[in-house]
Amino acid sequence: MRVLLIEDSTSLSQALVAVLKKEKYEVENVYDGESGLEFGLSNVFDIILLDVMLPEMSGFDVLKKLRQNKITTPIIMLTALSDEANKVHGLDCGADDYIAKPFSIPELLARIRALTRRKSDSYQGFISHNGVNLDVNTYKVEYDGKSVKLSVKEFEILKYLFEKGNAIADKENLIAKVWGFDSEFESNTLEVFISFLRKKLAFLNAPFTINAIRGVGYQLEDKKD
Repeated sequence: MRVLLIEDSTSLSQALVAVLKKEKYEVENVYDGESGLEFGLSNVFDIILLDVMLPEMSGFDVLKKLRQNKITTPIIMLTALSDEANKVHGLDCGADDYIAKPFSIPELLARIRALTRRKSDSYQGFISHNGVNLDVNTYKVEYDGKSVKLSVKEFEILKYLFEKGNAIADKENLIAKVWGFDSEFESNTLEVFISFLRKKLAFLNAPFTINAIRGVGYQLEDKKD
């Protein structure tokens, strides 16, 4: 589970990072709105914790730009602006939840769990692309009565590609999504996993394969008749 924390208070940010990492979350923390927007647009996070009063760009503006760019990642607003008007404004801009400072850590963790569980439930057990189903519970990919088991990394890669649809998945963002920002990563590791996935899709006789876009990333591409 990857968390993006956008909070300008160094002490609060560091405290939250420590708590979240103790709970086994992977955390990327930034301290201003522009950096938060840049990281959020990568679309590699499972949840975003977003302060309202930020330097460079307000949390409300970050939120609006993320939603305008079709980033559907669950977002919890963290703010000292606890009056009803600000809560309504944040929710109207596309926030999924709103928690006022000071807040208790157990409550924040409970809200994170609730939102990530809701997103998982929205898949209703599988994600589909062009008739091929990816089972989020069994890590199997299924097509036309046949199925094949995926490794955890294979599953995460294919899930990300399914979520992108026919859009190109940027290579750096894909690596960050599956391996994290701080991991030691061999340059050919992703290509090896993509090769495995191509073979498994071919075994299923899936109607598409994974095409490499040189210098950019990967794209699900329908097979030509």
